[in-house]
Amino acid sequence: MCLAIPARIVAIDEAADMATVTLGNVKKDISIALIEDVKVDEYVLLHVGYALHKISEEEAARTLEMFDEVELMEEFTGEITEVTS
Repeated sequence: MCLAIPARIVAIDEAADMATVTLGNVKKDISIALIEDVKVDEYVLLHVGYALHKISEEEAARTLEMFDEVELMEEFTGEITEVTS
């Protein structure tokens, strides 16, 4: 199963086709080579270090709420310290 997660762009390096995004309280450098006309404060769907396409802030918020419901964001940002079954 593949999963793409919403991330907000906080900085762009156009010369390198790279951007810095936030995922919860984590910042990550990603490739923006696959999308065009991306701007700071826009949201993208992120998969294995690549922005796949832009999404609206509303769609990002809805998706992140669903992730929170099933505790996926803690897994992505490394905040889970104990796994229970």
